[in-house]
Amino acid sequence: MYTPAPNRYDAMKYNRCGRSGLMLPALSLGLWHNFGSVDQYNNMKAIIYTAFDRGITHFDLANNYGPPAGEAERNFGKILKDGFNAYRDEMIISTKAGYYMWPGPYGEWGSRKYLVASIDQSLQRMGLDYVDIFYSHRPDPNTPMEETMLALDHIVRSGKALYAGISSYDAQQTREAVTILKQLGTPCLIHQPKYSMFVRWVEDGLMDLLGEEGVGCIAFSPLAQGLLTNKYLSGVPAGSRVGRGLTNGAIGEGDITPEVLGKIKELNSIAAARGQSLAQMAIAWLLKDERVTSVLAGASSVAQLEDNIACLNNLSFSADELAAIEMILMR
Repeated sequence: MYTPAPNRYDAMKYNRCGRSGLMLPALSLGLWHNFGSVDQYNNMKAIIYTAFDRGITHFDLANNYGPPAGEAERNFGKILKDGFNAYRDEMIISTKAGYYMWPGPYGEWGSRKYLVASIDQSLQRMGLDYVDIFYSHRPDPNTPMEETMLALDHIVRSGKALYAGISSYDAQQTREAVTILKQLGTPCLIHQPKYSMFVRWVEDGLMDLLGEEGVGCIAFSPLAQGLLTNKYLSGVPAGSRVGRGLTNGAIGEGDITPEVLGKIKELNSIAAARGQSLAQMAIAWLLKDERVTSVLAGASSVAQLEDNIACLNNLSFSADELAAIEMILMR
């Protein structure tokens, strides 16, 4: 029977999510990869338990995570059932819907029909009565924003989720969504955008909007699906997801160009001078912005998770370090 570390809250940093009452750990665990049918169950459980032992209380899923779709939720539900559920009130569990899940016109995007059906399926797969955060996973160009936000409002009011969030909405879409949810009386708690040193679209208005509206931000893919680690410093290793052809929406071998490798090596030198791994510096670089509530990172092993958590030992940057990083990134 699992017993969590008694000092699990001592070292983790917790940030308030926008203007809400909810605190999130600076580092959250994403289950996008490494929790599907191709992965080892005992390794999944070890990662989850270690995360919780180190103060990571937030576990992020989506209906389509796997592979196959739904498998990450099933495996997480099995871990909960195996004894972890005793600590449910100390966890923030989130899931999402928006991508393809089942055939026909009601199995993806942002209709009320799909979102309500999806939260019911997610709760069943995980064996939960509710999730803490339910997201619209992506904007739907063909469904009125009012319908998608009304569905989120309904899901919260029905007790199936405590908070509503959105993911991958641009600044204009976010403003519209936040306004509608505010009028409905179910404020938008959090936005989950793709954000890293290599993907910075959120800096063109979205971060300012989130700050103004008091909406939290949790960045996903902070390591650019592994590019901002030491994994690819010497090319593509055979054992990596890219090397095995298991990209599952992540990077492909064509993304690892000589120009990108050159930037990675230069950034790695700065990280080494800071006494950090490249991954640690990449996460710390995101957390330097106080509007970033949490950084959402995955892990394929306990060792990788521990390396990510160690970023909290050095979150500050000098002006010279930031200038040097910017010079590399903007080339």
